[in-house]
Amino acid sequence: MQLSDFNYELPADLIAQYPLASRTDSRLLEVRAEGENHAQLIDRQFKDILSLIKPGDLLVFNDTKVIPARLHGKKETGGNVELLIERISGDKQAWVQIRASKVPKTGSIIQIYNQAGETFLVEMMGSDGRFYELRFPEDVFGLLERFGKLPLPPYIEHQPDSEDVQRYQTVVAKNPGAVAAPTAGLHFDENILHQLKDLGVGLATITLHVGAGTFTPVREEDLSKHQMHHEWFSIPEASLHAIKETKKKGGRVIAVGTTSLRALESQAINQQSSGETNLFITPGFQFKTVDCLLTNFHLPKSTLLMLVSAFAGTSNIRAAYQHAIDQKYRFFSYGDAMFLSRLENINS
Repeated sequence: MQLSDFNYELPADLIAQYPLASRTDSRLLEVRAEGENHAQLIDRQFKDILSLIKPGDLLVFNDTKVIPARLHGKKETGGNVELLIERISGDKQAWVQIRASKVPKTGSIIQIYNQAGETFLVEMMGSDGRFYELRFPEDVFGLLERFGKLPLPPYIEHQPDSEDVQRYQTVVAKNPGAVAAPTAGLHFDENILHQLKDLGVGLATITLHVGAGTFTPVREEDLSKHQMHHEWFSIPEASLHAIKETKKKGGRVIAVGTTSLRALESQAINQQSSGETNLFITPGFQFKTVDCLLTNFHLPKSTLLMLVSAFAGTSNIRAAYQHAIDQKYRFFSYGDAMFLSRLENINS
């Protein structure tokens, strides 16, 4: 398939700029695929998830925590620089995206500053063509806490405030390392998690640190030429056991978000419970673990739109997105959600 197969026109006013009053206030579009080119689309509220998920099913959440990954600094020449952490590669090293009039050369020094007037220096170590590796003078996480800002996605136009610090983080977040939230998890609060447990639904976690590369546009019309970014993931032994037991008893494994799905399917392919993944899922991919997917609406021409098309059928997703636009659903990180069943599982 070609990149143009995954394009659609989205009115700008449907891009959610702020979260709703409560996490569970969002809408939920259920997509019941009845074949490759036919899907039943059911408009729901997110709280209806309690009737869509059955006792014995297993919800798998990504428990990564968003870090204050945006930094501001100055080059040795005095020019302004904005850095966005892509991923932390060591105690004192990180890969970043750089926004500047001219990207500093390898070996040059950048001075990072904060509003309190504090500064520290980082050294440019090299690049891989898209991202740049920096050496920090001390622990990266500690410096980000003092100097970094919350990295809201580029389509959210306001500066992050105290509400964003709380709401652009899931209630299961505990392992710092992501530069973007696993947004499907934003719809859950503690109360609905307790209700799901009371219904006999299992809850498990994986960790996948979402990188800034998730927003990198696909530029190749031929998708086979696209180079997918790497992200680090880990799946606890307890979660692997829960998945095995759920399958054995006939329950469904439901990934909360595309990040959970990518971690689970990466493990199924490589039989490794941790490491880096650059798994690029496009139509034709054979899913091994995940039966259902809860996800938000994704950007046009994005790898995530390709993933959900592979999961539920390209024509079905195209119809669902057009329906969502017509019904004025809210899109992207702070937007509404979809509940998808894996296409080949519909009649099983």
